[in-house]
Amino acid sequence: MSYLFTSESVSEGHPDKVSDQISDALIDYFMAFDPQSKVACETLVTTGLVVLAGEVKSSAYLDVQEIARNTIAKIGYTKSEYQFDAKSCGVISAIHEQSDDINRGVDRDDPMEQGAGDQGMMFGYATKETENYMPLALDLSHKILQVLADLRRENKEITYLRPDAKAQVTIEYSDDNVPQRIDAIVVSTQHDDFSNNDEEMLAKIKSDIINILIPRVKSQLSADLQGLFNSDIKYHINPTGKFVIGGPHGDTGLTGRKIIVDTYGGKGAHGGGAFSGKDPSKVDRSGAYATRHIAKNLVAAGVADEVLVQVSYAIGVVEPMGIFVETYGTSNIDMTDGEIAAKVAEIFDMRPAAIEQRLKLRNPIYSETAAYGHMGRNSETKKLTFTNGGQSKTVEVETFTWEKLDYVDKVKSAFGL
Repeated sequence: MSYLFTSESVSEGHPDKVSDQISDALIDYFMAFDPQSKVACETLVTTGLVVLAGEVKSSAYLDVQEIARNTIAKIGYTKSEYQFDAKSCGVISAIHEQSDDINRGVDRDDPMEQGAGDQGMMFGYATKETENYMPLALDLSHKILQVLADLRRENKEITYLRPDAKAQVTIEYSDDNVPQRIDAIVVSTQHDDFSNNDEEMLAKIKSDIINILIPRVKSQLSADLQGLFNSDIKYHINPTGKFVIGGPHGDTGLTGRKIIVDTYGGKGAHGGGAFSGKDPSKVDRSGAYATRHIAKNLVAAGVADEVLVQVSYAIGVVEPMGIFVETYGTSNIDMTDGEIAAKVAEIFDMRPAAIEQRLKLRNPIYSETAAYGHMGRNSETKKLTFTNGGQSKTVEVETFTWEKLDYVDKVKSAFGL
């Protein structure tokens, strides 16, 4: 019997994502001016206020107020009527020195013997369902909101959009787990109060989402995926009615509350640790990126059509506690999942410092990850300039390195493919 599966995404203007982006902007500045910084930084946003808290060990001193305000302005909160805007909001910093008790478990005389920055388990997932090896419902949800943000910034075809938004897509699958059609699409977008007639205003928003946004999303998809759209899709556009009050004024935002949006939309599994605001010594982040890298390369190499990889660590311990692999019965080789996991441990060095080196994680690459998902993105090489206290630094970085298929040949060789 066919079944339905749903994933959601949230826009860069969602209050939790505002918090994530501020926290990761701080990470980038610390990485730019002191790549060996140890940082765990949380952000709270609410009406007219930003609160920064966390622990830092770094030689860099940052103007955190300016970084926070610039991040907020880039997102689009630049008008006083939003009750939260970059120029006038208060910014309070309660960032302090990292605990020596934590740091002594991480730093070592030999950098490669660096201990894990925390205990816990991390998961990576990949599927042949899409070209970027991501679950389809989440991938479409991200794309809907990215196109919505494009339309907001263009301010031409749709002129009333505000930064806060959410999207959700429900896919019908066949018994053999193949997407058959899109069953439902939900879009809730913050907007200007542009009409005295609420019914007319909501009808206009619904029409624009269905007739302007959705066709533009479809145009970015392959022919196969375009075929999943049909006239029977159930659309729920701003289903509660007006959505004028939004962003941090409508809901308090906190770093790390959108971990399922950040990863696989409910597919696979999640270890529970957030990513944003953490330097790569925190295996919540680096371990999750490394397991995604493994899972994607395994699927791309043909080991299986769907793969979940788990790694686990003890704080201060160099080697992982273990590696687990689940292929959901889609394996294409004559090996058990346990045997595949043992082979993975031989191919990929999962010591924290080795992950940092392999994926080039001690670089200012994190701001881009903080909205529209940490996984399924395109790796690019680019130059970035950071200015702090009159000092500027330009660095060349490679983004989303964990999305590269640079281990496919090694995997094929190891598994005889």
